[in-house]
Amino acid sequence: MSRRFLARAGAAAFLALAVLAGPVVASAGVPVGIRVIKGSRQGPAEVDPRLDDLKRQLSPLAYVRWELVRSEKLDLERGKTEFVPLPGGDSVGVTMQEQRGDVVTFEVSLTSRNTESRLTVEKGQRIVHQVTPEKGGEALFVTVQAWP
Repeated sequence: MSRRFLARAGAAAFLALAVLAGPVVASAGVPVGIRVIKGSRQGPAEVDPRLDDLKRQLSPLAYVRWELVRSEKLDLERGKTEFVPLPGGDSVGVTMQEQRGDVVTFEVSLTSRNTESRLTVEKGQRIVHQVTPEKGGEALFVTVQAWP
């Protein structure tokens, strides 16, 4: 066997391995918009102007007053939990469980109450989810939107 033959065989083996292995793709996170909002049964009916895009989703709920408490933009990677602080010292954990094309499933958990919910959204879709029980006519909600 000549050196030239061994060199060609080695190059062919390397090329075949590279083709079979496929491209190496970095796992990019999914951009997610998360807002903490407070719903209240007291006071005049009013929606914070920063929540105008949610009016259709908020109007059927029993709360008449809506206020934006916090807004965050996160890049979520599969299986990694990000925490969003709530008023009062608690926090909501948001974990991307699965992504299939433009559809993403999140797990939303409230650490102090040991509760977990799974939410599935398509690109551009928003979910409004209550995360605290009503107390004194008020409750906290989170909105989750993939690719805001």
